[in-house]
Amino acid sequence: MITVVFLLFTVLPGDPARMMLDQNEDPEQLAIIKHKYGFDQPVLTQYGYYLNDLSPISIHQNTGDGYTSLTSEKYAYTKLIDFGTRSLVLKKPYLRESFQKTGKTVVEVISETLPNTIVLAVSAIFIAISLGILLGIISANMRDTWLDKTIQVISTFGMSVPSFFSAILFAWLFGFVLNKYTNLNMTGSLYEMDDFGEGIHIQLKNIILPAIVLGIRPLAVVIQLMRNSLLEVYNQEYIRTAQAKGLSQTQIVWRHALKNALNPVVTAVSGWFASMLAGAVFVEYIFGWNGLGKEVVDALNTLDLPIIMGAVLVIATTFILINILVDIIYGILDPKVRIR
Repeated sequence: MITVVFLLFTVLPGDPARMMLDQNEDPEQLAIIKHKYGFDQPVLTQYGYYLNDLSPISIHQNTGDGYTSLTSEKYAYTKLIDFGTRSLVLKKPYLRESFQKTGKTVVEVISETLPNTIVLAVSAIFIAISLGILLGIISANMRDTWLDKTIQVISTFGMSVPSFFSAILFAWLFGFVLNKYTNLNMTGSLYEMDDFGEGIHIQLKNIILPAIVLGIRPLAVVIQLMRNSLLEVYNQEYIRTAQAKGLSQTQIVWRHALKNALNPVVTAVSGWFASMLAGAVFVEYIFGWNGLGKEVVDALNTLDLPIIMGAVLVIATTFILINILVDIIYGILDPKVRIR
């Protein structure tokens, strides 16, 4: 993923050094920037510098002159081995500095916005899981009734509507037309300055609309998976045995059927949660939510490549970690997985 991201943004037209100087044509300044960040080096050398930046164990140039030098307090490191003018050091992954936000590293920018995106994604997935499982169980138990068909129509509609369209619709309807009843804003973030400029306060109501919009599609998927998975489980022999023993439908669902029907739901939820970190771009931008998605859009508009590259790598890492977590959860839910 690191290789793909590096090559993708290296072949883009434009001079990164000039972007950093805001189209400044001063040849001396351009030369300094190119030397400092290695833009005057061959592509393979730049790739080596990029890996050196990202690696926790990397090479540091002791002279203080050159691209790999980490002399600022922001880039604290611990020396491991000295060899000549260089050292093998232990440090945090360095995602470089923003082209447009002077003096700010990509890590600082992402650390300011990623928590807001995580809060939004967790809220959306909580809505999807809680309502999706409940409606899926109701739909499966009320199979072929008018209630089941209604839930299926709503679920199909939820999967079909693009998030950017539903975001605009919800913002206009509940944030503008029905504002006096809902008291919700069309735009707003988790933290906002008060009207008197005296401080920043949490505005929990601003999360309601973007969380609902972001959770619509995973909610629809969870409903369908929960219903179909339960119907398959109901045909298993141990369910018929439980019914023959006289257990109520509620006992059968919560004690026996639900746990075995959750595997496909866990798969869907894990994928949706990871994709929310990337797919929240439209929702965050429309609702003015100060998250990673909105930051990426702003970075694309200004060609701030380090922020874009850093955000993509963070999202890719999140996918990997969530997939590992899903494998662990599989083993907890299904003993057969541990045996295999």
